[in-house]
Amino acid sequence: MTDTGAAKTLTQERSLWYYLGVGLSAAMLIIVVTLAVMIILIPKASGSIPLTVLTSSMEPGLPPGTLIIVRPIDPENIVIGTVVTYQIRSGEPDVITHRVMEINTSTDGSRSFIFKGDNNSDPDPDPVLPLQIKGDVWYSIPWVGWVNTAINGSNRPWIVPVVAAALFGYAGFTVVSAISSRRRRTPKSDGENGPLAE
Repeated sequence: MTDTGAAKTLTQERSLWYYLGVGLSAAMLIIVVTLAVMIILIPKASGSIPLTVLTSSMEPGLPPGTLIIVRPIDPENIVIGTVVTYQIRSGEPDVITHRVMEINTSTDGSRSFIFKGDNNSDPDPDPVLPLQIKGDVWYSIPWVGWVNTAINGSNRPWIVPVVAAALFGYAGFTVVSAISSRRRRTPKSDGENGPLAE
């Protein structure tokens, strides 16, 4: 094989790896941006909260590690079958996400709800009052809940800036690499190469 042929083959191989790398980078960027929109922007804009499923009580639909987005709901709009997040005790942070199995209305018109986990054999022991309701499950993302748990609390102040800096750095590196690679591949004009041999 001539030097020209070897150089051409090497250039083609480099091009293949280059485009593969660019494709993977673009796919990763799209995934990260999509997750950021679904986990941060949409919940913030709608007043919803992201929570992580920690137990198997709602399997198979919501296994442990699933990230759920819980949006506010008027208790009057809750119907049997709605998956709702409620406070175990009113005013305290601990919550449960289960499905409404029964709605009771007292003589004075007030309502209470009976919940049950899809994977549980028995309903939750205590009726739930409207003031305990945090919201209903709007949508869920499998496995991402573990990431949400990791970056919450004391870890958030340093993890979020580090990840953001790494993503911006990677994006900058990709752009600079693409520009320099394009300049190297741009052919020079005949005048720059000197006179042509006949």
